[in-house]
Amino acid sequence: MKRLHPSGEWFEDESGRKVILRGVNLGGDTKSPYPNGGTHIATDFSDHRDVSFVGRPFPLADAKEHFTRLQKWGFNCFRLLTTWEAIEHKGPDDYDTEYLDYLTEITRLAGDYGFYVFVDFHQDVWSRMTGGDGAPGWLFEKIGIDYTKLSDADASIVMQLKYDYTKPGTRQEDNYPTMCWSQNYKYAGNAILWTLFFGGRDFAPNFFIDGKNVQDYMQDHYLGCMLAVAERIKDFPHVLGFDSLNEPGKGFIGKAMNDRGISNHEDDPAKPGLAWSAIDALYSAQGFTIELPYLGLSIIKGGFVPKKKQVVNEKQTSIWFYHVPGDPFQLEGAWTLTKDGTPFIEKNDYFQVVNDKPVEFDRDYMIPFIRKVGEAVHSVRKDWMIFAEREATDGVFKPNFDGELPQNSVNATHWYDYTVLIFKQFLYPIALDPIRKIPVFGENGIRKSYVNQLARVKSGSLNVPGKVPTLIGEFGIPFDLKAGKAYKEWKKGNHSPKIWKNHVRALNCMYNAMDDLFLSNTLWNYTASNKNDLMIGDGWNQEDLSIYSEDQKLPDAEVDLYGGGGRALEGFVRPFARFIQGIPKKMNYQLSSKKFILEWIADKKIQGPTEIVLPRFVYPNGIKVEYGNCKPIADITDTLLIQAEEDGQTFVSIQAL
Repeated sequence: MKRLHPSGEWFEDESGRKVILRGVNLGGDTKSPYPNGGTHIATDFSDHRDVSFVGRPFPLADAKEHFTRLQKWGFNCFRLLTTWEAIEHKGPDDYDTEYLDYLTEITRLAGDYGFYVFVDFHQDVWSRMTGGDGAPGWLFEKIGIDYTKLSDADASIVMQLKYDYTKPGTRQEDNYPTMCWSQNYKYAGNAILWTLFFGGRDFAPNFFIDGKNVQDYMQDHYLGCMLAVAERIKDFPHVLGFDSLNEPGKGFIGKAMNDRGISNHEDDPAKPGLAWSAIDALYSAQGFTIELPYLGLSIIKGGFVPKKKQVVNEKQTSIWFYHVPGDPFQLEGAWTLTKDGTPFIEKNDYFQVVNDKPVEFDRDYMIPFIRKVGEAVHSVRKDWMIFAEREATDGVFKPNFDGELPQNSVNATHWYDYTVLIFKQFLYPIALDPIRKIPVFGENGIRKSYVNQLARVKSGSLNVPGKVPTLIGEFGIPFDLKAGKAYKEWKKGNHSPKIWKNHVRALNCMYNAMDDLFLSNTLWNYTASNKNDLMIGDGWNQEDLSIYSEDQKLPDAEVDLYGGGGRALEGFVRPFARFIQGIPKKMNYQLSSKKFILEWIADKKIQGPTEIVLPRFVYPNGIKVEYGNCKPIADITDTLLIQAEEDGQTFVSIQAL
């Protein structure tokens, strides 16, 4: 495989061809230990030092089947997930070498099947112990937090500690509401850790662990794990680089101590769930009961507004070990406890001003961290790319990078239709535009709304000096739409593609918008262990966004066709130009007619041909092609290779026979 590099807003190969990467996140269950670590299995995390992630995303014995399926579907790239915990779960600097061996082999095999790979050190809401995945459990001890108390103190929402596992096979909305895991970013169990991780030197300057400031201690261990992986895969030509850190949280940084985040600012919208301020979280975490507003969606007001009041930490549980100092921000004088046991804010702008200067999270913390990742990764290979991520919604609402990115950076922002994601319905033929906060109608209207949102993301790449490529690191849909209606049909014996029609419509709108903007992307996700079970799904917090499921497999079915494990295949198995001999100008695929058009400005100085992926699923009986200023030079399996005849305007039009 030829090495790729960024060139302005494009990816290029060694011959100068423009490259479009179309891939998947591999895989959704990699967040949990193997084989029995999914959130549908009860645990108190007491075994956190002894777990193993060998077998995520799938055992090596199953690699051929999964890679072959993904290859036949036309993908050419993986965002390969791992976690900090997977490598350093045993204790500080005690790496799991068996897992590193396994991850290296999975990476090598991906190249054998023609996939480019970039490695994502994944996290969601900090760790498994705080309702997500990512950081190892021993780190709580170093910080002075007793993770066994986090749920009782309402300092985190953890499925395994909220669910009644004697009632399998159903959702328990009262115990654990759908998609509530993301609310954890505002809770003490997350916000404290994120504030220390990014801003420990500024906001806890006297907090040292093993001779290092808490910020340096945490980041050095995170980067140490990244380097351990980098050293093992540095000679694989298909490895593109590393993601900086999946969907990082900001903690309290940039917020006033008493700000509950209720106002709907365009660049910082209110979010669903409890409206925590920093002082609410820190005070409650010491074992005090408080009452907070709960935010719910208001269509009329176009955002989340207070709907009710909710009492938290009724058990009056403290999250802090008593034999350590405790809340580092209280010790620094940000707030105090009065004699009557109520909180008093000493510095309301404590997390907003440092050395008399207002802080800005991206400029002062996120971008410097991305540069630090770049320095570490480039110490192993200078030509690796850094797939830069920021807080999940900033890519759309605040698309510009506020600071200098490392060399070879890529804008790897995530993008979702959050109404589909949260409410598990594709409201075709109507959707809500989150930017303009107005309804849009019909497939064309939804597509235009998606294009507008994604164009905002891409604008952040174009505003970087010299420009950088954009790769949408995550997008996708839940497959359990309408309470798993398609699964019920499948179970009844209805295996028709029609059961996926709403899924196909949603994905088609998304991919059409990507095509309009020539965006590379990695779809979320492919989970080898997925089940058609509303409690299981991808094996993590009841999410179910996998394009594959064991339950969609039928005897003797071919792996890349219906019955081979795929869901809603028409939505994501589609033609695209993966290499282009010049500058692309138009790429369009019409699902109903299966007509594909590519237009580009050809450059004969580029030796490599244009390559168009033509999955067998889309064109089982072959194709009819019309050429303009180009000719075919090879027709290999599922791929058409085309050479331009002259410089200038060139096109190819492909239809099914």
